[in-house]
Amino acid sequence: MASVQRLTLLPQSFAIVPLAAGSGLPWWSAASRGLLAWTRTDSEDSLVCEERLVPDGVRAERGYRALQVAGSLPMHATGILAGLAAPLAAAGVPIFVLSTFETDYVLVPAGRLEAAVRALRTAGHAIEP
Repeated sequence: MASVQRLTLLPQSFAIVPLAAGSGLPWWSAASRGLLAWTRTDSEDSLVCEERLVPDGVRAERGYRALQVAGSLPMHATGILAGLAAPLAAAGVPIFVLSTFETDYVLVPAGRLEAAVRALRTAGHAIEP
């Protein structure tokens, strides 16, 4: 059985922005608070930042809320994301996941936030605003 987690709901609304490969971190995203993630692969760059910073006309999946796993997770920990993803999948909530050295983030569409919180609490997880 996966461990029970304490999650913090970040107050900002986030966007997930697909970018052309090698395009780099856009200047307009640098002021993102709470979470800013940029990933580069050979085929694409991807960005997660505060929705309010994404200019009109820029292609983006907007209206995501982020749940941060509280505390610092050891690198050898297993099953953390599985324990969060399984109840969300069972509730029909799509997720976008990010990991940092310290912790994990699960982003859910804002319109599905209530269902996500309910599913996670039912699974035993604690969510703090």
